[in-house]
Amino acid sequence: MEQLNHYIPIMLPMAISCAKALAVLVAGYFVAKAAKRWVRWLVAKTDQIDDTLGHFFANMVGYVILIITLLTVLQLFGVQVASLLAILGAATLAIALALQGTLTNVAAGVMLVIFRPFKLGDWVAIEETYGKVTDLNLFFTEITTLKNVQVIIPNSTAWGTVVSNFSGHARHCLNLELNIHYKDDVDKAMAIIQEIADAEERVLEDPAVKTKLTNIGEYSLELTSYIWCKSEDYWELQFDLLKDVKKGFENGGIRIPYPHAVEIKAEE
Repeated sequence: MEQLNHYIPIMLPMAISCAKALAVLVAGYFVAKAAKRWVRWLVAKTDQIDDTLGHFFANMVGYVILIITLLTVLQLFGVQVASLLAILGAATLAIALALQGTLTNVAAGVMLVIFRPFKLGDWVAIEETYGKVTDLNLFFTEITTLKNVQVIIPNSTAWGTVVSNFSGHARHCLNLELNIHYKDDVDKAMAIIQEIADAEERVLEDPAVKTKLTNIGEYSLELTSYIWCKSEDYWELQFDLLKDVKKGFENGGIRIPYPHAVEIKAEE
């Protein structure tokens, strides 16, 4: 009992410091989450700042609050924060060399946010991967494919490669490539495509729909229709037009050719 009484004056301050540190960590964590939500809400109400910047700023605010929280916890345990910062400053070069890839991603993330080749919600193709941008932070860009597959792309890759942004403009040109039989009427096939496009509300009137004979192939004639639509209608419109043109060709007597193979058997 006497030994326990001897250790109580030593353990009690440590226990109090641990309890305070735990309370500060928990409070800092929830304050960081609340601050991130508040920044996103504030940006959502501001027309001058898009969601990508808001998302980036929210993450930055969260990181800053967590760093301040950790420094406060260290002070509770008697660590001299000023001395620690001086040591960290002296070790910056070594850390930078050890984390070259990570720092490159951070720098690329800043460039992506400043120049905005794409933003949250855009449909893009990066490194031959097509999908919707769902996250952009300091280290990586996240896109979700049409098959709902999550793809994580380092920011250095997203910044250093060719990016095709299908949402970069309000309108998009849909190239509908179709093959018809050699003996079928080309003008009639073009008229069928035009009639179907005119009946489709999602097809824009300006620029007008144009259908050209673009190739005389080995088995068929290739027609290409240049159809303009809103970027958000691109994929669904393409699928619907292909189906409607297929039905239109069948009703109009236009044949869609396919290669034929002839099997010749030698007489025994």
